[in-house]
Amino acid sequence: MKFARPLAVSGTVTCLFLAACATSASAPQLTYGVVSSASPEATAAGVEILERGGNAIDAAAAVQFALGVTEPAMSGLGGQTQIVLQKPGEPAIVINGTSFAPAGIPDVVAEQDLKTSYSATTVPSTVKVMDFAMRNYGSGNVSWADTLAPAIRYADAGFVIGSFRARVYSRHETDVRANQTVARLFLNPDGTLPQLGDVLRQPVLAATLRRLAEAGADDFYTGEIAAKIAEDMAANGGWITLEDLASTPDPVVMAPLTTSYRGFEVSTLPPPAGGWVVLQALNLLEQTQAEDLDEADATRAAALLVALDIAHTSRAENPELDLVSFGADMSHRIDKATAVALLEDRDHGETTHFSVVDKDGMAVSVTSSIDSYFGSRAASPELGFLYNNYMQTFELAPGETFSLASHAMPYSSMSTSIVSKDGQPVLVLGSPGSARIISAVTQVISHWVDVDEGIETAVAAPRVHVVIDRKDGRDNAYVEQMVEGLDVDALGFDLANPQTDLIQNGLNAYFGGVHAIALEEGGWRGAADPRRDGTVGYAGDR
Repeated sequence: MKFARPLAVSGTVTCLFLAACATSASAPQLTYGVVSSASPEATAAGVEILERGGNAIDAAAAVQFALGVTEPAMSGLGGQTQIVLQKPGEPAIVINGTSFAPAGIPDVVAEQDLKTSYSATTVPSTVKVMDFAMRNYGSGNVSWADTLAPAIRYADAGFVIGSFRARVYSRHETDVRANQTVARLFLNPDGTLPQLGDVLRQPVLAATLRRLAEAGADDFYTGEIAAKIAEDMAANGGWITLEDLASTPDPVVMAPLTTSYRGFEVSTLPPPAGGWVVLQALNLLEQTQAEDLDEADATRAAALLVALDIAHTSRAENPELDLVSFGADMSHRIDKATAVALLEDRDHGETTHFSVVDKDGMAVSVTSSIDSYFGSRAASPELGFLYNNYMQTFELAPGETFSLASHAMPYSSMSTSIVSKDGQPVLVLGSPGSARIISAVTQVISHWVDVDEGIETAVAAPRVHVVIDRKDGRDNAYVEQMVEGLDVDALGFDLANPQTDLIQNGLNAYFGGVHAIALEEGGWRGAADPRRDGTVGYAGDR
């Protein structure tokens, strides 16, 4: 793989170019770590932990908790978190942190019960996942309380609202004001909507985080915090009980789903997440000659639309029904021959993602969510965080694909991924954006490999997306920026336009928010999606 432009880096780096790194299973001996996340405050939190001697998992915990404070509409203590982790020379692993439906589902449930308010919430997994990850994969050099300290500071002192976060507030003002508790917690003290440059302080959340730091993660599931959650749920028609919280299982460590793409191995999340759709889309793209994808032109855009259309259709019309014993079926779905057959046949919420790599080359890719923007639009007045609304992924009718049931896992488009070469992680990425996650991750991987202009260009490149329309047989194509020569109609699509209220830097957050780190000439390089408020931070001497 060539690199079109060298990276400007300072400091001593033993591994000077990717080819030399990729031929060995050992990590490149670097003097720095990298963090890319959706808020500058969270990125700084991760860098702080790396510089205190923590590893990528320790830093990921700090980023996770800081994002819950500084990007509260997208993730937080009330959500779920999935992790893909890879150490140099070792296979990637998944820390499967899916959440679960509560045990006590009423006999009669209305559709609205699953969309907003307390009954829309699955049992949160985020605190459990980060505690498990640190206990099993952390460095031991920093404590649980250390990783929460930056988040506590941001909640106490406040953080400055960035342009993307201000736009999210503007779009969802009605949702935030609909619940008095949410309004009191997440609006300015005078009741006005937070604007660009305002400082948002969250003293109630700060107290909860301080309790979590002092008492430990178990307090969220069996202690004082758990009791307050259960009390809040019972008082407001929620279904989560103290027993649900106490019986929350540890995350499951499992093998990722993998496929090859032009000599690289791509590892991603298994069901109930959407990683398999990314792998299928990449297999479809691989049927196109590499030279037809190496320019950001109409030929590439057309190939992307076709591959994404087939993969999204496969997911919509033939979803994975077994979320536990899916091995054989997944092997078939992500097989290269399946991609060929699918091509022949055609001829006839909201979320956050962050990536961390430490100086030893451990790569951590984390996607975390409360599902929709501002989740269930419900929060405890005593705890200060939003509950998720993952219950909306279930269907009410019995016998349907994802029928509502006790302890059921919610469907997800999370596609947390790591790309490696000869056992060495070389690309760490993921995205928010519901089904657009799948499209965004697929395109950034392909752009980085095929167009080969570096990770910053790959993340910033205009994207496409396909929405399946079963009514008229012509699916909807969303094109962020039209390319000369691209004939959407001739490809069998109707051209559709997304909302434009989240555009910044000429790009639309509808198409995701990829935060990635790649091993390129000169070492690791991070990229923060210009569609969001995120930043990249480097720890140590570059």
